[in-house]
Amino acid sequence: MEDNTMKVRDVMQDTIYMISGLATVRDAVNEMGAKGVTALVIERRHEDDEYGIISIDMIAERAIALNKSLDRTNVYEVMDKPALTVADHMAVKYAVRLLSRLDHRRALVIEDGTACGLVTLRDMVLSYAIEPKD
Repeated sequence: MEDNTMKVRDVMQDTIYMISGLATVRDAVNEMGAKGVTALVIERRHEDDEYGIISIDMIAERAIALNKSLDRTNVYEVMDKPALTVADHMAVKYAVRLLSRLDHRRALVIEDGTACGLVTLRDMVLSYAIEPKD
């Protein structure tokens, strides 16, 4: 049974790990390994700045595959900024549609202009499509 009222906030991972854009890519990889995550959010430098995101995929494609030094490459050289964001109150079916159309695997969840979580296409599809057990 499809639950058309499920919201992104119901599915998101509410623990996000942040890193500075000035950190090295090796620092980002070490942080991902230590926290057991595949993406980090890039801290905003000031109130009018936007969040960024860096993922294992980006590191593989934009640093390792290009033979860049992980110790001399900064996160800002590899990250996506601004990060793709969705509102915490967005319906899951629309968030799935957005990520699919843009060929993204994850999005930063925003509540009142502040990052509050991460949501993945995988988690949304599974939560939307799997029937609840009674």
